[in-house]
Amino acid sequence: MPSTVEYSTRSATADDLPAIAGIYAHAVEHSHATFDLEPPDLDHWVTRLDGQHPGDHLLVAVDGDDDVVGYAYSWSYRPRPAYESTRETSIYLDDSVRGKGVGRLLYPALLETMAVSGVHTAVALVALPNPASERLHLAVGFEKVGQLREVGYKFDQWIDVAWFQKMLHTMP
Repeated sequence: MPSTVEYSTRSATADDLPAIAGIYAHAVEHSHATFDLEPPDLDHWVTRLDGQHPGDHLLVAVDGDDDVVGYAYSWSYRPRPAYESTRETSIYLDDSVRGKGVGRLLYPALLETMAVSGVHTAVALVALPNPASERLHLAVGFEKVGQLREVGYKFDQWIDVAWFQKMLHTMP
């Protein structure tokens, strides 16, 4: 009988950054889920881990051996002060765990952490086509609020993107 792997989430640590960087590098090199054309260096991930705003978070999903199998983060939506309570989110999973419920475990953990830290709304950008990511965003409570045509060019093709939004917190 096959064993069942249990996954959990936690805040990322500096020790997780090489695994996070590896998952993202794979996405850069093999998918249009990101519009980066070259994987960023480790300093990029240190910046994400350190975050300078209460709404900046980097969480990981880990297996029973505490190996990182995915991550999600929230970061600045736009650099202007009126956007301070809005954060953009991103999630990436190792290919080995796709379709195993890890995204549906990890994303709600990020969204709850964001809400507790006072974030008002989360926005996410999904490169199309990506039916699995669209399903995940809808499943965790995002609403598709728009689509932009041919805004990215990667792998010799123009790529559309869909905007998703989830309200998290009501400001007083």
